[in-house]
Amino acid sequence: MSATETFQIPLAAARAYESRFVPAIFADWAPRLIDLVGVARGHAVLDVACGTGVVARTVADRLGGDGVVVGLDLNEAMLTVAREVREDLEWRQGDAAALPFPDRSFDVVLCQMGLMFFPDRARALREMARVVADDGRVGVVVPASLDDQPAYRPFVELAVELVGEQAQSLLGTYWSCGDQAELHALIESAGLRVLASRRYAGTARFESADELVDTEVQGSPLAARISEAAYERLRVGSREVLHPFVTAHGLDVPLHGHVVVAGPAPA
Repeated sequence: MSATETFQIPLAAARAYESRFVPAIFADWAPRLIDLVGVARGHAVLDVACGTGVVARTVADRLGGDGVVVGLDLNEAMLTVAREVREDLEWRQGDAAALPFPDRSFDVVLCQMGLMFFPDRARALREMARVVADDGRVGVVVPASLDDQPAYRPFVELAVELVGEQAQSLLGTYWSCGDQAELHALIESAGLRVLASRRYAGTARFESADELVDTEVQGSPLAARISEAAYERLRVGSREVLHPFVTAHGLDVPLHGHVVVAGPAPA
């Protein structure tokens, strides 16, 4: 399981990510991850591929000042926004495949909605296994496979049809770690053992289909690669394919995902 797209984005896209993706999707998953892992006061916690920092912020609130929280991301634009939102936390630029920390530095290592974007996922997981304590926990969240997404599947198919293969590369990667058995095997190949695994049915909430389209485009590298004409065709077509998910207060899109907790495998 590997990825080739680097997903480097400019500052404007990072701000769009924080203002759109975080409240619509990611804020809903952070407490589930933290609860299943068992984050507690006194823990030293690393958030890998932290983006604009929603998991790290949620952890910090849970610790209440009793513990250590570090957020790490390869993308400096994401970290700029993370610092703007929560300047009191430690934000580090770095590569998940070469974590800049000594062995056994953290009680908990978390990675929410980031694993699928790593060029070498197995190496990144080995690094997480290296820096977590012998009795620590690694927690990972990934979306389930695209076939298991009743709303996102027709949306991505439409985007590929209208925009081309670059949409497949950028939007399809989200779902590439969604096979639960393959995910467990990948985690265990990195020297970890799966301790708990849950599949959750979440909801991504938007005011409209247009807002979902704008969120997906503006919060990713696709924003710089799509023509205005294709963008408008995507908006129009999405209103039709997403119509079954329209509610009285907007658009409620089902989002299925996996939360997996692992610990270092016995020597």
